Amino acid sequence: MAKLIYPINVSLDGYMEDDDGNLAWSISDEEIFTFWADFLCSIGTYLYGRRMYEAMVYWETEKPQIPSNFTSGDQPDTLSEFARIWQKAEKIVYSRTLQDVSSARTRIDDEFNPDAIRKLKESSSSDITIGGPHLAKQAISMGLVDELHILIHPIILGGGKRALPDNLNMPLELLSERRFASGVVHLHYRLML
Repeated sequence: MAKLIYPINVSLDGYMEDDDGNLAWSISDEEIFTFWADFLCSIGTYLYGRRMYEAMVYWETEKPQIPSNFTSGDQPDTLSEFARIWQKAEKIVYSRTLQDVSSARTRIDDEFNPDAIRKLKESSSSDITIGGPHLAKQAISMGLVDELHILIHPIILGGGKRALPDNLNMPLELLSERRFASGVVHLHYRLML
């Protein structure tokens, strides 16, 4: 049975976007991209809300441009590998407003159905990720999320979009941790449902 995993970059104070909806504050160097590429190798399906899909569809391009905040210089192999991994996975976008998708292996569902997610977990041979705090909040609240992969970045934003739902009381088991040269810390938790 596949696991449903919520992977997220967050500020030290728990935000995934700043007040203006920007993600440019997060560190995107070769070490971080390599970590995410290695992590995504075991993922067969991505579940996205509309806004997260629109941010990630950038990786559908065959030769992505180096982001301006990529701090380790020109690393096209790392970026190309990340794009290749993203392109080969199935994607489900949950949206009532999005009419068309601009990536292969992608479909739109207008409603997040917990029974459909349970069936997907039972039938999948590869793990599944969920992206976007609103969608993740629904899945966590419904007891569908099995693990969290949180990359805490060394910045305090003071406001923005919270990465985890408020008013959630749930014990976690720490499975692993890692510190990156940039000061980013990865925490891998299992949700104790």
